[in-house]
Amino acid sequence: MTSPEIGKSVQTGDITTNYHDLGEGEPLLLIHGSGPGVSSYANWRLQMPVLSEQFRVLALDMAGFGYTEVPEDIEYSRQVWLKQIVDFLDAIKVQKVSVVGNSFGGSMALGLAVHHPERVHKVILMGSVGVRFEITEGLDRVWGYEPSEELMGDLMRTTFAYDGSRVTDDMVRGRYEASRRAGVAEAFSSMFPAPRQRWVDAMAYSDDELGRIANDTLLVHGRDDKVIPLETSLKMMQVIPNSQLHVFGKCGHWTQIEHADAFCRLVTDFLQH
Repeated sequence: MTSPEIGKSVQTGDITTNYHDLGEGEPLLLIHGSGPGVSSYANWRLQMPVLSEQFRVLALDMAGFGYTEVPEDIEYSRQVWLKQIVDFLDAIKVQKVSVVGNSFGGSMALGLAVHHPERVHKVILMGSVGVRFEITEGLDRVWGYEPSEELMGDLMRTTFAYDGSRVTDDMVRGRYEASRRAGVAEAFSSMFPAPRQRWVDAMAYSDDELGRIANDTLLVHGRDDKVIPLETSLKMMQVIPNSQLHVFGKCGHWTQIEHADAFCRLVTDFLQH
């Protein structure tokens, strides 16, 4: 049986990008986070069917994640990932998108707005990296993950989610199996080796760069996020000129899962007005 995580395939430079393309209308690019075993489908499976009723939803597996294929000698960096996104838009002949970035993906969305403003309409950042902060114990655990079903369950229940009782054994098992697929574990361990503060810093932008973002920007954050602290979104809201912030109480790092319906309404309303 074919995995629902596998969508279409397109060549983006020397990277073969796996992506999903649903619906019609204004293009909306979804960029996933950097948790172990993640893919665009795993990250956005609850959003894609809903948002594709109003928009053309494009969700790609970033290099090193999901079912995207990369060269053996690849060295992961913000520049490599940003080039993949631009190459992806060029390959599918989409000139301009609104973009939703989750966590690590938020840094990529910001990169697109900072370095390729002509390609971006509106920006939505969810639990996003983007400014310097002292790495949390949660993020250090996420980036330091080594394949273990027990560790995956602990991460999902105590670090990612506010209410760990909503995380089922099947959810844990699926994400664990994805994290141990051939090549995936190796890629993940090579991305963010310790000491990991440097990777937080590498994903951050200066106040000057963020201040030049003229796009309407919606920041979304869980009040109880243990991975990316709420303070990051508060700081970005102060610096990005046309920005607003929505905070969900009783919510951890998985806004799109813990408050899926409300998140979709929020995004749709923001993009249509």
